[in-house]
Amino acid sequence: MHSLDPAPHLARVRRTTPLVHNITNHVAMNFMANALLALGASPAMVHAREEAAEFAGLATALTLNIGTLSPHWLDAMDAAARAANDAGTPWVLDPVAVGATRFRRQAGARLLALGPTAIRGNASEILALARQGGGGRGVDSTDSADSAERAAVALAREHATVVAVTGEVDLVTDGRRLARVSGGHALMPRVTTMGCALTGVVGAFLAGAEDPFAATVAALTAYAAAGELAAETAAGPGSFAVAFLDALYGLAPDTLATPLADRIHLELTDAP
Repeated sequence: MHSLDPAPHLARVRRTTPLVHNITNHVAMNFMANALLALGASPAMVHAREEAAEFAGLATALTLNIGTLSPHWLDAMDAAARAANDAGTPWVLDPVAVGATRFRRQAGARLLALGPTAIRGNASEILALARQGGGGRGVDSTDSADSAERAAVALAREHATVVAVTGEVDLVTDGRRLARVSGGHALMPRVTTMGCALTGVVGAFLAGAEDPFAATVAALTAYAAAGELAAETAAGPGSFAVAFLDALYGLAPDTLATPLADRIHLELTDAP
């Protein structure tokens, strides 16, 4: 069993200010952009199919979120992913409610075939993407992260990608290694698009990273840390959302070492 240090990854994000191109859902745009700005990244919300590929070639990371999907947006996502692949740019797939409808299942399979660097979803979404589950209840997961472990490992191995399953305890695997990150706070699921914003944060951490697995684990650890800090002053979901952005902004590499590390548990093992 080993430990991973998220501090150098956060320091790299703060030092390089990665340009993260996000084709995300209508609900998530504002909070996601604010979260990336607070983290120290530079967000861009560019979804027109006429320019998505061109802009993806300029960005240092790309994220694709199918939450409010349309045919034109799907075409833009396809073009952006291909451009990112051509440029060697890391990109993240967020398969929101991928099992809910036939259109979403087809979209998820189409984007998955393009080879994302990482996939970030809840357990039900990962199970559906791996064709091992029904897909939850809309955007809500009806499964625990642990229940999606085998599906996540299989998905990672089949598509040579990193899979992050988020929940009360997050699970990250690249098919060889498996990490669990516990922390955060129960108010996080009470604020809409917290998961979508996390996908953007994963993209920021992947930019310039040598090891996508370690970068993804670092992103989830930093996010959990910000949740822990935000909960110290929040009275409910509204004040938590504001406090969370402040916590991301104030998060420093040293903060991830101590004493906050005592509340964030990171476990690394070999994938089964």
